[in-house]
This record gives sequence, structure tokens and C-alpha cells, in this order.
Amino acid sequence: MHDAPTQAVEPSSGTVTEGKQPLSGGLKQRHLTMLGLGGVIGAGLFVGSGAGIAVAGPGIVLSYLIAGALATLVMRMLGEMSSAIPASGAFSVHAERALGRWAGFSVGWLYWFLLVVVLAVEATGAAQIANGWVPGVPQWGWVLIFMVVFTAANLAAVKNFGEFEFWFATLKVTAIVLFLALSLLAVFGVLPDTEPVGLANLTGHGGFLPHGWSGVVSGVLAVVFAFGGLEVVTIAAAESDDPARAVGRAVRSAVWRILFFYVGSMLVIVTLLPWSSMQPGKSPYVAVLDGIGVPGAGQIMNIVVFVALLSALNANLYGSSRMVFSLAERGEAPRSLLKVSGGGVPRRAVLASVAFGFVSVLLNLKWPDSVFLYMLNAVGAVLLFVWGLIAVSQLRLRPRIAREAPEKLTLRMWGFPYLTWAALVAMGGVLVLMLTDDAARPQLLWSAGATGAVLLVAGVRALRERRARR
Repeated sequence: MHDAPTQAVEPSSGTVTEGKQPLSGGLKQRHLTMLGLGGVIGAGLFVGSGAGIAVAGPGIVLSYLIAGALATLVMRMLGEMSSAIPASGAFSVHAERALGRWAGFSVGWLYWFLLVVVLAVEATGAAQIANGWVPGVPQWGWVLIFMVVFTAANLAAVKNFGEFEFWFATLKVTAIVLFLALSLLAVFGVLPDTEPVGLANLTGHGGFLPHGWSGVVSGVLAVVFAFGGLEVVTIAAAESDDPARAVGRAVRSAVWRILFFYVGSMLVIVTLLPWSSMQPGKSPYVAVLDGIGVPGAGQIMNIVVFVALLSALNANLYGSSRMVFSLAERGEAPRSLLKVSGGGVPRRAVLASVAFGFVSVLLNLKWPDSVFLYMLNAVGAVLLFVWGLIAVSQLRLRPRIAREAPEKLTLRMWGFPYLTWAALVAMGGVLVLMLTDDAARPQLLWSAGATGAVLLVAGVRALRERRARR
């Protein structure tokens, strides 16, 4: 093991140059493409979409279009900055270059905290499914197995992470494609014992918008966080053979396919089944497969959700380790985390992330309704804060890159700066909705508290550095 060299550029200076990247380059284009496709296809889609349908009815299709459009704009901003300035810290590095060290520090630590807390939910959810299959192994035993396996995979080589995610994403994408194919056949009455369903479920039961546009807006609030996870592909791009080209291709190929999978799935679900039959917490995918007579539909979706949870666990462990490594590289985290293996893996950063993640799992198992609930609420709206800083960073960096290194703008944000501002307004709108929603308000307030605490630490550090320079 050896000390990783520090970046040759001072991010706070705002100069558009490239520092040396000490991590390995083991990720291939196919890894990044499938990571971009599979990164947001998780349990939130397969199970959580039922809650959105329950509040929006068939209008959930519009809810997903709106939420997906917002996520697409954020992804495009990220793609523009990451293809011009590839870095293992991705948007944390971009925020630092655009706004100063306080911004890079804040968004980096907030995102790291988000990943290691959500990691606990994924590990526990996967363990619950596995315990149902093999009850002889206790739930905590399955958690231990998953954590050990994925820690070992992330410690060995970055290509192991890439291979895990490639096959996980392939299975999820294949499952959705098969689901869409079977559902379309059922819609047109091609499957045995089925008749064409027509538009009865879209126009009946209160119409396409049974709760009006307020239902669509509530649906956006229910589904927008399911798009979290897109960001990891820009972090991973820094460890590919050609970061600038790789992230551009991954963003271009992922965006429209993700919208197709999400919106297409919702459209066939509300076409085949009355929206009023949906129950929050129950998978609408299982309901559709049961309705068209697919044997063992529940177990099939259990397998898919299980894989989705393990995929998210693996991606979050990877993303959190690279984020804290990047923070250490810029002096925003302990420099002891800069140790990397001969193969270019930041092993101490991986172990630090998995250690905190394991503590989160233990809290989830022991106090799911108290201590861990507070932690989960504290990251409930952090994704929107991160997205907001991404948009502000892009507003600041785009003119700077165009002025200093225009050849690096190989992937450009559409309609700049108007669509960036539109995305910021939309994020503000979601935050206002959370404030007015009784169920979401605690998440917003706790997340605002966590964000305020990190910003306070960043401000104190900046004040100390200013005094030290005098």
C-alpha cells in the first residue's frame, strides 16, 4: 500500500485543469452503461410505486414524467461537469471549484452520510427476504454475510464492483423488459385467457386524474426520491479508461431508457388494473403478474427486489468510499484514508464506509422506530439538497469551462441556463410540498437540521483557515 498523491489542482481556485487520479482504471464502458441503467431501478420502483399510484391514480404516469424529467436534467448537468472535469468526488469536487471549499465539504459529507444510512435499509431489506427463504439463518446473519461479501468485493479491485453491478443491472433491466412485454400482450388480449382491456381502467374509477392535479403533485413527492442513485455513475466514471467519453456515453444511453422503463411500467400497470386496487407497500408488479396468470409471481418479484437491494448496497458502498476518499484527497477528511492498494483501491475509505454502514445496520435492527428512524429522517431530503448544489455548481462552472477550456464541453446541458434554473425551481417546489405534507415534513425538518449542522462545521473550518492565514 502507498500514499495516494494529492490532486495537482486547487479546486477552490476554480481553474479548469485536471489533477492526477490515483485510483485504478478498471471500469469498462459496459460497466458504466449498465450502472447508469440499473442504478435507479430498485425496490423504490418495484414496491414503492404502489404508494404513488394510490395517491395519483393513473395520473402517476404524469408524476413519473415530471420526476423523471427533473432527474434527467440533474443527470445532464452532472454529465456535462463530469465529462469536462472527471474526478472521484464528482459533484463534491465540482461544488468546491464552483462555490468554494465549504460547498465541496458540505455536499460531500452529506452525500456520504446519505449513502451509509440508506445502506442499512438495503441490507436489512435483503436480509428479511433471505430469512424468508432460509429461516435457519437469522436476519442478522444474512446482514453479516452481505456486508462481508460486498466489502471483500470492493476491497479486491474496482472491476469486481463493476462486474457485480453489470450483472445485477442486467437482471433488473431484463426483468422490466419481460414485464413490459408480457403486460403489453395482456393489454391487447394476446395472452391465453385474456381479453383486450381498452381504456376502461384509465378513464373509469374517477377518471385519469381521480384526485386532480393535486394527486399528480402528491405522486411526484412519492416517487421523486426513487431516482436517487443516478449520481454514482459520475463517481465511477473517474475509474474508467477514458472518463470524459465514458460518462458522456453512460448519461446519453441511460436517460431516455430510464424514463422508458419507469413511465412505461406505470402506464401498463394502470391500464391493466384499476388504480383503486393498489395498496401502499404492496408491489403493483406482483399484482399485474398475478392478474395475467404468471405462476409464482410473488416469488419472482421477491428475487428481483432482492437483487435490486443487493445492487444498491454494493453501489452505495462503492460511492460512499470514493466520496470520502475524494474528501480526504482535498483535505476535508482524515488523510489516513488516502492509503490505496497496489491495485488502486482506497481500502481504508472502503472500511471506514462499511464500518459506519454496519453501525447503521445494527441501529436499524435494534432500534428501527427510534434511533435509526431519526437517522433515516435526517437523510430524507438530503438528495434534493445535493441536487440543488449540483445545479448551482453547473450554473457557475459552465461559463468558466466555456471560457477556459471549451473543448472539454463534449456533453452540454440543454437550454442552458434556463433549464438549469427550471430544475432549481422544481426542487424548491418539492421542498415546499414536503413542508406542507404531514408525512414528509419530519424528513424535511430533520434533513434541514443535518444540512445546517454540516454547513455550520464548514463555516467554522473556513473561519479558522481565514484566521490562520492572517
